[in-house]
Amino acid sequence: MGNKNKTISFRVSEDKFETLREIAEERDISLSAVFRDYVDTLVAHDGQVKVAPEHELEAAAESNTESFPPKVEVPKSFVREHERLELEAEHLREQLEEHKRYVTKLRQQLDEMDQDEVIHLEDLDEGEEEDASYRIGSFDDL
Repeated sequence: MGNKNKTISFRVSEDKFETLREIAEERDISLSAVFRDYVDTLVAHDGQVKVAPEHELEAAAESNTESFPPKVEVPKSFVREHERLELEAEHLREQLEEHKRYVTKLRQQLDEMDQDEVIHLEDLDEGEEEDASYRIGSFDDL
């Protein structure tokens, strides 16, 4: 199929939860996004992530030209558009899978049919049997 997202549960104390919620509010993102950012950073740096207070990061940034983790300003509209496009892509993948299942079902039905029951439209145009009339419908109607 494809990659599926997995759920990770975190258990934190109430004080740390409030701190994380404040961080999310400061950044104007959801609490889930805070955890996703942390997990993404952890994966991107092969588990070599150190959680430190922001004042230590600022001090390190002053002493070093490169800060860790690197920060990039992204407009909120860009993030929202990206999330919308991800949802739309997921919906289109689901529709594609549904269409593939439908086409497979039709092909199976066609393979199961007796070849004498199948009339090709191009055969009708050749005029081999001009006197024969054809009627579209099920065999129960005959």
